[in-house]
Amino acid sequence: MPVSDLKRDRGCRLVLSITEVPGILANSYFHYRESSIFMDIIRTDRAPEAIGPYSQAVRANGMVFASGQIPLDPATMQIVDGDIRVQTERVLLNLKAVLEAAGTSLEKVVKTTVYLVDMTEFAAMNEVYASFFGESRPARATVQVARLPRDVRVEIDVIAQA
Repeated sequence: MPVSDLKRDRGCRLVLSITEVPGILANSYFHYRESSIFMDIIRTDRAPEAIGPYSQAVRANGMVFASGQIPLDPATMQIVDGDIRVQTERVLLNLKAVLEAAGTSLEKVVKTTVYLVDMTEFAAMNEVYASFFGESRPARATVQVARLPRDVRVEIDVIAQA
């Protein structure tokens, strides 16, 4: 069970305490000067590990900010085979797992951003998206991008109430 502790003195002070809980890495607090920002770093093995220098999600100020998820199978860290529907489903399952690890759910999502490589796949993505959110209708932006990590078709990030 990893436990970390990093502290600096006054002025530009950083305090980092990490304790692993089953499926969650929690209790990370960052302080800068006299003002304080309290952040919980969220980590779960039920979603793909971050493939860069970022967290799966951060809980701060009563909100959860989930990093963009791509269609990686968390067990294999490989891209799922299939069309935009299959990829969108995997992305949303990953986000659901991250949100649950943060103590919230898709029902509490207030904003999403969907990144598509091809906007002609919007309708198919939207069908799967609607099946996950149902009557919960968070604000959303959908944009077409030139390319996504590992050449996937879709990436989605969310902001939710904690």
